[in-house]
Amino acid sequence: MKRIIPVQSKKELGAFIDFPHELHKNDPYYVPELFIAQRDLLTTHPFHKHSSLQTFLAYDGDKIVGRIAAIYNTNHNSFNNVNEGFFGFFDVINDQETANLLLNEATKWVKAKGANNLVGPVNPSTNEVAGLLVKGFDSSPMVMMPYNPEYYVTLFENYGLAKLTDMLAWHWDGSNYNDKSLQMLDKLQERLKRNSNVVIRKIDMKNFKQEANTLRDVYNSAWDKNLGFFPMTNEEFDYTAKDLKMIIDPDFALLAEQDGKVVGFGVAIPDINPILKTIKKGRLLPTGIFKLLFSKKKIKGIRIMLLGVIDGYRKLGIEACLYGSIIKAYKAKGLEYAEASWTLEKNDMVNRAIEAIGGDQYKTYRIYQKAI
Repeated sequence: MKRIIPVQSKKELGAFIDFPHELHKNDPYYVPELFIAQRDLLTTHPFHKHSSLQTFLAYDGDKIVGRIAAIYNTNHNSFNNVNEGFFGFFDVINDQETANLLLNEATKWVKAKGANNLVGPVNPSTNEVAGLLVKGFDSSPMVMMPYNPEYYVTLFENYGLAKLTDMLAWHWDGSNYNDKSLQMLDKLQERLKRNSNVVIRKIDMKNFKQEANTLRDVYNSAWDKNLGFFPMTNEEFDYTAKDLKMIIDPDFALLAEQDGKVVGFGVAIPDINPILKTIKKGRLLPTGIFKLLFSKKKIKGIRIMLLGVIDGYRKLGIEACLYGSIIKAYKAKGLEYAEASWTLEKNDMVNRAIEAIGGDQYKTYRIYQKAI
C-alpha cells in the first residue's frame, strides 16, 4: 500500500535528504548533495523568512519510494503579480502511480495556499537549483546544477505538466573555444572603454563585503525581466555570497564598471562535483571534509554561473567581454572544461555571445507548469 506522509521529525528529514543516494546509487552520473547544505536549505535558509515549504515522503509499505517539496513563494508571487505554487526536491522510482501521488500531494498543499498554477521543479526557487534535465543524460551535472534520470520526463508529461520554459547549459572543452574571438577580446574591450567608458575588472576580495552589496543591486536589476525571477532579499544574497566567497577565484569573478558604477558582472566557480562524487552520502564528517579540502588542486573545470548586465547596457558587447575574459583565464590556467549555465532559451543576446566563443549547447533543463 503506497502512502504519502509529511516530513515532521529530524529523522524523517534525514531520510528525505538521503533518499536520492539510494535511488541513484547505480547511476554513474549522479552526484550527491552535501547533507549539511541540503539540511540548511530546507530548514534555516533565509528563503523561509518570506515563504513556506513542506516536504513529503512516499512509502510503499516500509520502504521510501519517492519525495517531493511543496513550495509557496510569497516574494515570487508578489513581484510577478501571480499566485503560483511550486514543487521541487523531486525524486522517485520509475513508477507513474507514485509520481502522481507525490505531485497530487504538492498540488493539494499549494492549492490550499490559494495557488492556481503548479510550477517546477525548483529547489526551492529559481535563485537556487532549478529545472528538470531533458537533454544531456550522458554526463554528470556541474556544480550547483540538477540531475535526474531520463524517465522523470515521462512521469512529468504523463501527469499533465507542460513546458513553461527551457534553460540551456553550454560547454567548452580544452580546445573548442573560439580563438579568433578571444584574440579580438582586447580590441572589444578597448572599444567598450573608448565608446562607453566601460571597463572590466576583477572583484576586490579584500573589499568583498562592499563588492557583494553592489553586486546584489546589480543582480536584482539585471534579472528583473527574466521569466520566474524575483529579487533576493539582502539576507538571501549575503547567505549565497558567504558560501561563494570560500571558493571564488578572483580571475573568474569580474565586474563591468562605468565611471565607478557597476553595470554588469560575471562569476564562475570551480566544479567541485567530481570531488563530491567521492563523498559518501554527502557527509563531510568524518572523512569527507578532507577529500574536499585536499582535492581542490585537482579541479579541472569551472561553471560560469552568474552573468548579468543591467538594462540600458545590454547592447554594448559587455556580455561578450565578460564571457571572453573568463574563458581567457580558463585557457591560461590550463583547465580542461567549462560550462555556462543556465541561460534562458529566448535570451538571444547572451546565447549569441556564448556561441561566438564556441560554446556547445549540450544540456537542456525544463521548468514545467500545470493549471490547478
